[in-house]
Amino acid sequence: MLVLGLDPGSRRTGFGVVERSGNRLRCVHHGTIAPRAKLDLPQRLHEIAARVGDVIEQTRPECVVVEKAFYHESVHSTLVLGHVRGALLVTAVARSVAVAEYSPREIKMSVVGNGGATKEQVALMVRRLLGLAETPQSDAADALAAAVCHLHRARLTAPARAMSAAAERLASLMAKGARR
Repeated sequence: MLVLGLDPGSRRTGFGVVERSGNRLRCVHHGTIAPRAKLDLPQRLHEIAARVGDVIEQTRPECVVVEKAFYHESVHSTLVLGHVRGALLVTAVARSVAVAEYSPREIKMSVVGNGGATKEQVALMVRRLLGLAETPQSDAADALAAAVCHLHRARLTAPARAMSAAAERLASLMAKGARR
């Protein structure tokens, strides 16, 4: 299975293509898309979407994973991130590629085992999991982590996913009960 992970950003969008063959994960391609800073937002969105479209067409992933939006203190930053995410989602759907979304916490938990992991921890674990010679730049590492997260989750059968979701709900209820 081949998956393209995307870490959206209006200044730097990370991308990473990961292939799973059996139990082995392999990085096919990764990098960042950094439109010229002088471009207005619509032109940056266009450049990001076009370059991600090129990556999709070159690598033909079965799924595109886009990191879910998280909330910044700045409402403006959150809105801009939403625009970038929208452009990425449309780019994938326009090329008939399935889309999956995971929160930053879900991705970190899947890759590092800690939902509060630092960017450095994510990058080092991605390097280790994919057997990379060098640690990828943080935006690319986050995108690779998103792809790895999806590949880990896609391995679960439907009953195992249901059991995992039920276990998470039970743990949440137990934690709420312990706080009372």
